[in-house]
Amino acid sequence: MKKIITLALTLAALAAGATVTTPAAATTAAIPKGFLLYEKDAAKKDNDPETNWKVGNSAKVKLAVNPCDRSTLAATGRVAARTVTFTGVPDFMKVEQVILYGSRASAVSAVAQVRAALTRCGARTDSGSSYRYASSRLTGVGDEALRISGQVYYAGKAGVGGDRSVLVRKGNAVLVYLWAGEYARPAKSDWTVQLRDARKMTAKICDIAACG
Repeated sequence: MKKIITLALTLAALAAGATVTTPAAATTAAIPKGFLLYEKDAAKKDNDPETNWKVGNSAKVKLAVNPCDRSTLAATGRVAARTVTFTGVPDFMKVEQVILYGSRASAVSAVAQVRAALTRCGARTDSGSSYRYASSRLTGVGDEALRISGQVYYAGKAGVGGDRSVLVRKGNAVLVYLWAGEYARPAKSDWTVQLRDARKMTAKICDIAACG
């Protein structure tokens, strides 16, 4: 279960606003307040002790999709970022993350690093269980996009516990929509909301990103 614990710690770090080290970049690039899809929900008063919203503005935040759980993944060249995280008891989390890079080339490199991490850390085994990542290319969304699943398996059979995400690059921007919770074997419907949200954000990201 080591992989599941690692995933939980990674997502918890996002919820707590943990940051990672990345080279500083002098730029006027910024993400306007309220630009992300879930910022309005995050701003509402929440009296439920079992749910929590968190908004972080650090460009050094750990990438939400992180198969190898490395703080440096896709960190180089960032100039602005915002991460909205929702957590719910007992084990549900959704993350909306928008990152701007100093150049299109840096954003392209970031996605390439994610692809490499999915290959390098595609499966981890511990005490009879494994956590496996799988990805597929998405078309018609941004300049390039991936649909990604992480899933726990016991003796080759899917168990309860996984994450589903959509990652999109448009120009010099990278966006991630991730849900984590009590998933079973991956099904196409698992990405319905994440893909809808990714399309909404992609449709307006060029208001702040260099897409030309």
